[in-house]
Amino acid sequence: MAKILVIDDEKAIRNSLKDILEYEKHEVVLAEDGKQGLKLLDENDDFKIALCDIKMPGMDGIEVLEKVIEKGIDIRFIMISGHGTVDTAVGAIKKGAFDFIEKPLDLNRLLITVKNALEVEKLVTETKNLKKRVSKKYQMVGESEALEKIREIVDKVAQTDARILITGDNGTGKELVAHRVHEKSKRSKQPFIEVNCAAIPSELIESELFGHEKGSFTSAHKQRTGKFEQANGGTIFLDEIGDMSLSAQAKVLRALQENKISRVGSDKQIKVDVRVIAATNKNLKEEIESKSFREDLYHRLSVILIHVPSLNERTEDIPLLAEHFMKQITKEHGTAKLKYEKSAIKELQKINWSGNIREFRNVIERLIILCNDTITAKDVKMFAQPIRTK
Repeated sequence: MAKILVIDDEKAIRNSLKDILEYEKHEVVLAEDGKQGLKLLDENDDFKIALCDIKMPGMDGIEVLEKVIEKGIDIRFIMISGHGTVDTAVGAIKKGAFDFIEKPLDLNRLLITVKNALEVEKLVTETKNLKKRVSKKYQMVGESEALEKIREIVDKVAQTDARILITGDNGTGKELVAHRVHEKSKRSKQPFIEVNCAAIPSELIESELFGHEKGSFTSAHKQRTGKFEQANGGTIFLDEIGDMSLSAQAKVLRALQENKISRVGSDKQIKVDVRVIAATNKNLKEEIESKSFREDLYHRLSVILIHVPSLNERTEDIPLLAEHFMKQITKEHGTAKLKYEKSAIKELQKINWSGNIREFRNVIERLIILCNDTITAKDVKMFAQPIRTK
């Protein structure tokens, strides 16, 4: 089950809690005062719960809690309070304690509180693991000078709210840059909402971005919250913004100017606090000349300009990318990793990657499926291109 620390200056209570929790198959460690309890927490990172008395000589329970929070120790803290310390226990919850149990200890109350704390701890752990998987999914792999420069720019601008325009060919990984900015920003715990402007019909883009009221158009059977509202407090990533209609561009411009939006079919203005990151594979200056893109919107979006180079411009990253996708894809498939011959990597570096990272990943997956234990240069020549039967 779980490893639990009990901190209490009363031996009888320590032993009683130990007996109860061990009967429930938990591992229990005892500390006779706050100082010893804090030392144990410093030395061990596998405690899931701490049961801590508030009134103790020397370092009391509130001081222990404050030190735990200050040190960033990840544990569910349950305070044990006497009749005269209930208000203090409530104050401790406001400071970060999970819950409190009053003396004399009630067995059912104790077990329910411990169970709830463990369920929360499990959810927190699962969320952290999910975030790690998401973070790895959007990892920028490579050590080329071009990629290092992008990382340097991102690190400088992430903590600001400056708008960013990311340019680059299809498949270069513009969304990876957007995710990195969000993860390193002060908005990282808030929503990251992606909108593929090229995939949404022009007649629906305004409803998608700003929402709509019930009955505002034929298929509007109920009120809908738009992406800008969903991203409130966080980041909205407008991918392929060069494909957005002029009418939608006008509304986006207004939203950026006023930090307010209006749902389709409503005059009511809704205040939003959103960081905007946009991306395009088009030359927006040419689009401006052809009257397909608003120049004023371009200048609003392009406070920071980041260009993502094509894979052909950073072939020195191919060995790292090949290994990265090998680990990722074999894990997804549940298969053993294959090895690359040096000549295979060199052959991969010779290919014209018109589809960039997206095409490269597909080729690596194809090689993993079709090759034996080792991928050779011959395999790359055979399978990197469309497979022909004649």
